[in-house]
Amino acid sequence: MEPTAGRCNDRSQHVYEVRPREDHRGIGLISDALPFGRLWYGEPNAVSNVVDCAKFRSPSHDALIRLYARAGDVIEMHGHAGESKEW
Repeated sequence: MEPTAGRCNDRSQHVYEVRPREDHRGIGLISDALPFGRLWYGEPNAVSNVVDCAKFRSPSHDALIRLYARAGDVIEMHGHAGESKEW
């Protein structure tokens, strides 16, 4: 299955996908908003750290974070409202 992270109509929203790695060695964070497209987390509290990372990487943008099960189904979604700054 090809990741759909970052593919949205609203360019002001960052979309992140959190997926279990196929090699069973942690969690992957996937998004076009990341400098290299993917990050890998392998510690016991990886899911919490991944969600926090996605929120941190999008301080001024709205973010949609989708958490996927190994079967490919969305099991949880998180939203993050970015800070709007008026110039």
